This record gives sequence, structure tokens and C-alpha cells, in this order.
Amino acid sequence: MRLMRIGEPGHERPVLVSGDGIGTGSGDGTGERHHDLRPVTADIDGAFLAALAEDPALVPDPAALPETSIEGERIGAPVARPSAVLCIGQNYAAHAAESGAEPPQRPILFYKSPNTVVGPRDDVLIPRGSVRTDWEVELAVVIGRRARYLSSPAEALAHVAGYAVSNDVSERAFQLEESGGQWSKGKSCETFNPLGPVLVTADEAGDPRELRLRSWVNGEPRQDSTTADMIFGVAELIHDLSQYLVLEPGDVINTGTPEGVALSGRFPYLGAGDVVELEISGLGRQRSVFRPAP
Repeated sequence: MRLMRIGEPGHERPVLVSGDGIGTGSGDGTGERHHDLRPVTADIDGAFLAALAEDPALVPDPAALPETSIEGERIGAPVARPSAVLCIGQNYAAHAAESGAEPPQRPILFYKSPNTVVGPRDDVLIPRGSVRTDWEVELAVVIGRRARYLSSPAEALAHVAGYAVSNDVSERAFQLEESGGQWSKGKSCETFNPLGPVLVTADEAGDPRELRLRSWVNGEPRQDSTTADMIFGVAELIHDLSQYLVLEPGDVINTGTPEGVALSGRFPYLGAGDVVELEISGLGRQRSVFRPAP
């Protein structure tokens, strides 16, 4: 199934998407139908995702839910209030190469502040003094079951609620020159994690190693790759992380970005008025306008 959250920040309502046009979460009349999920849950959050993992029949057939219009409304991030946003660095072989780094032998973990998560069409604020704001299309994994000390990667995918499009926006000077040795300063600026438009549950998203990721800046292509270029796949990442921390339902894992970012030196960094669009096959498309932080 495909899940959305619709409405102004802090007042989103849960929506189930059905129909022939599903996949974009656009609400633009492309065959999608939208159903009010409030008879089932007040929000799409960790508690709901945990309950859904235990009882997949929790959400009834769409015909049993009232239809709702989302036309003209804001699309929020498809999961509310993640307790953690966990990010994997240099997880695509070509991106590691363009960054001037050897492919990592173990997953590189850094954190983003959870309050960076915004909707897929919300403006992104360029930090004060920034001259190196960058884009990163990524496959986001949303956890559905608590995961701790998993015995093998074979167990891991059963802990996935679903997948979404994520932009791990980065300020490279903050990340690399002013960091003090950690990356999170360059990753945790306000609005630095557009997410969505939809959360596609694991049973419908397909093989997470066979998804195409693309990005554009002002309509010009930047990234075009597939998750097959991942050094560590989703199952390996969840297994590895579970040895060091406890993954809770609703947590978000950004699994890394492919080559084609500004850090490569091939493209200019982002400035006021630039438009970044991202797309992952089957998971929809997002569009963010970059504006100066007030």
C-alpha cells in the first residue's frame, strides 16, 4: 500500500492512495484515489507502523474507507515524528569515488536531527553564510518493527515498514571544514530532509536493490543510477546498525546517494531560487525550491 500525510505542518491527516495512477502521490488527477485513514489511525507514526507490522489486515480494503480530496493541499512527510534519522555515508561505489574516498569496509553512520524532516514540496532553506549547499537523492527505509541484535541480514527486511524518496541535503563546508570531525553539522540544518511524497510498504515496493534514482537541478539532469550500486544493501545496513543501536518503528534510514552531486566538482552548488527534483522508481517524485534562511 501507499501512505501519505496531507495538511499543514503539525496538522497532517493520514491518507491511503489507491488507483491506476498510484506511485506519484501527486493528487493531480493521474488515476490516483485518496482515502481517509482516520477511521484506522490518527497519524502515520511509529505506533501505527508497529501495529501494522503485527496485523497487516489493520488497514481495510480502500473501498471500505471514505474517499477524500487532496487537491491544493500540502503534502507532508509520509511518516510523523521519527525518533531518529540515521544516514549512511559513501554507500554507492561511484559516489565514493567522486568524493575522493576509498569504498568503505564497514557502513559509515551519521545522524541528522529528526526535525530536519519536511514535506516533499516544502521549501528548503539555505543556511546563513552557506556557499556549498548540495543535494542527494536517497532511498529512505522506514522501520516497522523494533530491531536489536539481529542475528543475520536475512532477518532484517522483516523489520522494514516501507520505502520513500529522501533528499539528504548537505552543507559541505559545515560538514567537512567546520565539523570538528563529525558530519552532522552539515546535515542537520532546518528543512534539510525533504521526505516523500508516499511511503510505499515493503510488500509493494519491490526489490530494494533494483530501484532507479534520479535528480535534476533547474530541469538539468544530475544523478541517474540504481540501488544496485549500493555497497551495503538495505538488509546488510539494518543488520549492521542493530548491533550498535536499537531501531524503533518510525525511524528513518537514509541509505546513501549515487554519484552526481555538487561535491564532485562537476556542478555548481545550490543558490536561492534553484529547484531540485528527485525521483525513485515506484516511490514518486519530489520538488523543492531553495530559498535563503530568514
